[in-house]
Amino acid sequence: MLVLLRFQVSALEVPGFLDRARLAVEVLGERPGFVRAQVAQALDQAGLMVLELEFTNVGSYRRALSSSDVKMRAVEFLSTAIDEPSAFEVLHERTVTAVNDSPSSLAPDHDTFGIGD
Repeated sequence: MLVLLRFQVSALEVPGFLDRARLAVEVLGERPGFVRAQVAQALDQAGLMVLELEFTNVGSYRRALSSSDVKMRAVEFLSTAIDEPSAFEVLHERTVTAVNDSPSSLAPDHDTFGIGD
């Protein structure tokens, strides 16, 4: 499962942003199911930053977010991300040694029903 969080910060805010991102990655990295994280900046738009997280599955990601340590040390930072969809299931992956296709875990009616329906 892939998480992509985008942030818009000013050039002066980048060092502080990186400090907060490192702390969030550290605390998330301690959670079961964490695979890796990367912090990057856009090459063609100043101040556009991305935090990419990978977890083994959606359950491990959701459990990580619900842990008290993550809530206390990372959620405030994560909540400053641009408000847009950020969690993705991986359907196709190629590495140097393998190609993997995975079926979607979304229910066929995932876009027609919501909480309370």
